[in-house]
Amino acid sequence: MSPPLQPLRKFQIEIRVRYQETDAQGRVHHATYPNYFECVRVEMLRAAGISYADLEASGVLLVVTELGCQFHAGAVFDDVLVVEAETVKAKGTRIQHNYTIRRGDEVLVRGHTVVACINPQGRPQPLPEVLRPANLGLEHHA
Repeated sequence: MSPPLQPLRKFQIEIRVRYQETDAQGRVHHATYPNYFECVRVEMLRAAGISYADLEASGVLLVVTELGCQFHAGAVFDDVLVVEAETVKAKGTRIQHNYTIRRGDEVLVRGHTVVACINPQGRPQPLPEVLRPANLGLEHHA
């Protein structure tokens, strides 16, 4: 895998809330938001020219080791949400992302994850070259 030509520190996608993502109160269930975080992370890699499937096939697995969310307002069925991810740190075996989910100009959720790089046996391994700080636009944020 070659390094991406355009490192992406920030990326966003739109997601339309599906009915099955809502709870009995008609709002997006809190457990759904981490799925939105994962969607934007995978699409961010794809936009940078990195296939997550190819990473896994090469023995590079990324597992969530930390997850946090702050809920400010709820989304409902059929809302169109903008899910933004920002890569804020990459060092050794870990990458940290911060997230903002908006409906229009209204911030609904802020969150973060830390993902760790492991091998197929579950042991920590260094981030591959394509995910090292310089290739993520983080030369001064490592």
